[in-house]
Amino acid sequence: MASAAAAEGGEQGRRYWRWSKADFFPEPSFRSWRAYGGALAATVPRLRDRVASRSTDAVEAGTLRAESENPLRRCLSWLDLAFLGFGSVVGSGVFVLTGQEARFDAGPAIPLAYAAAGFSALLSSFCYAELATEIPSAGGSFSYLRVELGDLAAFLAAGNILLEAVVGAAGLGRSWTSYLAALIGRDSDALRIHVPALADGFNMLDPIAVVVLITTSSLAMSGARLTSTVNSIASVVGIAIIAFVLAVGFSHFHPANLEPSFFPFGAAGVFRAAAVVYWSYTGFDMVATMAEETKNPGRDVPLGLISSMSAITLVYCAMSLALVGMQRYSEIDANAAYSVAFAAAGMKWARYVVALGALKGMTSGLLVGALGQARYTTQIARTHMIPPYFALVHPRTGTPVYATVAVTLGAACVALFSSLDVLASVSSISTLFIFALVAVALLVRRYYVAGTTSPAELRTFLAFLALVVLSSIGLSVYYNSSLAGRWPGYAAFGAVWVAGTAGMAMCAKQQRAPKVYGVPLMPWLPAMSVATNLFLMGSLGSMAYLRFGICTAAMLVYYVLFGVHATYDVAHTRGEIASADAAVDSAEQGKIVPVSTPPS
Repeated sequence: MASAAAAEGGEQGRRYWRWSKADFFPEPSFRSWRAYGGALAATVPRLRDRVASRSTDAVEAGTLRAESENPLRRCLSWLDLAFLGFGSVVGSGVFVLTGQEARFDAGPAIPLAYAAAGFSALLSSFCYAELATEIPSAGGSFSYLRVELGDLAAFLAAGNILLEAVVGAAGLGRSWTSYLAALIGRDSDALRIHVPALADGFNMLDPIAVVVLITTSSLAMSGARLTSTVNSIASVVGIAIIAFVLAVGFSHFHPANLEPSFFPFGAAGVFRAAAVVYWSYTGFDMVATMAEETKNPGRDVPLGLISSMSAITLVYCAMSLALVGMQRYSEIDANAAYSVAFAAAGMKWARYVVALGALKGMTSGLLVGALGQARYTTQIARTHMIPPYFALVHPRTGTPVYATVAVTLGAACVALFSSLDVLASVSSISTLFIFALVAVALLVRRYYVAGTTSPAELRTFLAFLALVVLSSIGLSVYYNSSLAGRWPGYAAFGAVWVAGTAGMAMCAKQQRAPKVYGVPLMPWLPAMSVATNLFLMGSLGSMAYLRFGICTAAMLVYYVLFGVHATYDVAHTRGEIASADAAVDSAEQGKIVPVSTPPS
């Protein structure tokens, strides 16, 4: 293969380890300052062109792979994906958040909060499963949105994906340091360096988090097969620790601890807790990004995603029930719930097992996160929304080394300075926003096909989709308003949501049938996913929205100054659609042929 030979050094300028302006900015708009000035002058018509454009399955899953010069390797089975899902999701969240939310929001009803959050996550995993089998691309949700909702929606998702990747990895890195300190019997900040000159929230430097991030990312760069094997072994250890927690917890279970009220903070407290503990479920979308490296994505991705999320939901509900059964909710330590509960039961040594379990979970989360985040970044770079340099796949390891390094360096810089409370709210709202968009994208995919759907059919579908989305937003706003205690608002918004979903089911004609796996109960299940994700978004505080708004504004500035021009050049100087079928055929054979650079 010519590209592989070039990457090994046979062709001047095509070695893998290269660094030039042409690698980062190959598009005509960036060849000179004069060219860039002309591109900026044409921003408005280019924006109109890109906002209206949609990609295709063949481009996302075929043509764009040529940008990586070497293929990602198909080496994963459904069992690998199930363990990757377990490793990416079961981190420190359940150990950290269960006590906090049981103590202050849900009380003994904390298992119901986990069930509600798990239900929402499971709905999203169904949507991801169908889209991943239809579009088996490394881009995951980014690719799905680019095909169904267009370039601008995909770019906003891409920005939030990269933000979540950096912030999420940084948060896990800092949590790793805290639990290491707990494991050796020290204060959570004992292993950090205090710098009084810096602002609060940014003045506890964490070099250990940086080392952990670099170590896990280095393993991820060595190959997906090796990383999956290490994660599977670590997951078996994690399952053993969870089994210990459940066995000990239920052996000291006292039903009296669930009294006198199972809902001391009411239903509102359960939903507040659900919005917070939802963070414990995030990470399963990383499995969808591995579709390009899965032997049989049509079978393996749905099996891996849905089996892992179902099992995790049951485990979380059982672990939280064990905690409130061991100790009355009002006595739970919000910061070290399981350790203190075990100590109260006469097993102080068990706190080391809890700390070890959390460390294992965070390490697996970082490992799988490094895999998934790099694949997201690779696909985004393949479209030139960020420099295509980050799309290059190493010929020997079959991994996107540059993309992995970029995300790791960003996360390491954030982890070194930022505290966990600064990071958490940004990550949660970005995740819920993307999950809601993916559910909308699945509805669009089923009910709209360009060139096939008539204008009347499209108007009918959009009208009912608008009812679903607006009623979901309205319900979330109403629940968080001063009128939350009055039932007529819930009845009204609920009725509109049911009318929109039922109308879509009965009056809008499905334009496309799934090729391999289809979400059941269409359109009810994805419509419910939209509603639950928007509802949970509404439960987050105003500061989360402020940070989200600032980040989104910064993303749009970048898009106007760079992204729109790069993607416009690519779309109008390369025959992506014409070469789609040939690229898919060559991709299936593992023979990726680089797309030629436009002539000067």
